[in-house]
Amino acid sequence: MRVGELARRTGTTIRALRYYESVGLVVPRRLGNGYREYDPIAVRLVTQIRELMALGLSVEETRPFVESIAAGADEDDVCAAALATYRGTVTALQERIGKLTAQRDALNARLDAAASLLVPARSPTGTDPHDLIGRPLPALHFYATDGRPVDLAALGPGRSVIFIYPLTGRPGLDLPNSLLEVTGALRDTEQPTWFRDHHAELRTAGADRVYGLSAQSTGYQRELVHRLRLPYPLIPDPRLTLAAALGLPTFTAGDMTLYERLTLIVADDLIEHVFHPIRYPAAHALDVMRWLTKKRVNRARRTERPRP
Repeated sequence: MRVGELARRTGTTIRALRYYESVGLVVPRRLGNGYREYDPIAVRLVTQIRELMALGLSVEETRPFVESIAAGADEDDVCAAALATYRGTVTALQERIGKLTAQRDALNARLDAAASLLVPARSPTGTDPHDLIGRPLPALHFYATDGRPVDLAALGPGRSVIFIYPLTGRPGLDLPNSLLEVTGALRDTEQPTWFRDHHAELRTAGADRVYGLSAQSTGYQRELVHRLRLPYPLIPDPRLTLAAALGLPTFTAGDMTLYERLTLIVADDLIEHVFHPIRYPAAHALDVMRWLTKKRVNRARRTERPRP
């Protein structure tokens, strides 16, 4: 077969095939007219090269595997040189993972140290959020990131979860991550216990709807929803109108006034429970889920009819 056909059948490029030829891994025959012609086994050779490179091997490290196939062995036959290559690659990957982990931890430590210099100043207008239990939400109208209007005084029957967070920054911009972490915005994959990842469980536990609310603009929030693929809408409140109406706690960072972390459980348009302060944001979604589950179980027990 010609080089174009080999490239098509193996999903690679002619340039890559020329490189494999230059290092002696896939060698075609030269026809009288000067064209290259590849034997059918070339498909197996190129496929093996690409599969091994996807596992982290260099082109040169694929040589013992390719030569074994060219000599008539099956792909499952493993020679001593191949085993040594596997071990060497695994060792190199482990070393690289260790270095990257150390770099990540060092960067996170610096971010935390930088964020600690921004000391939050509690707003003097903030009241104890737990005094809000039993009160209705004010009739404030917003447009959520999904484009739908939201009236806080008429969220609908059942329970609504509204988690309120300071803000989030776009990657590489704004404030340090340790200050900007919000429910649903993962700092890394080692702490995937946010509302985004437990949205289905929260609904099962008894949440009829979930919202996030912050003082950021709609543009910022829409970017966050798109980037993190959030399954719930966010509500922009850049003028802190909900804080003014309920006396919710806020803090200042630089020239910004932001919401403190706080979660409201609203049942049939009345505030049923308030989570504040939220000392461990990464585990907060689980705390809310446990609370909802307990309420659901207690309600089920009350509605059970005693046996005659």
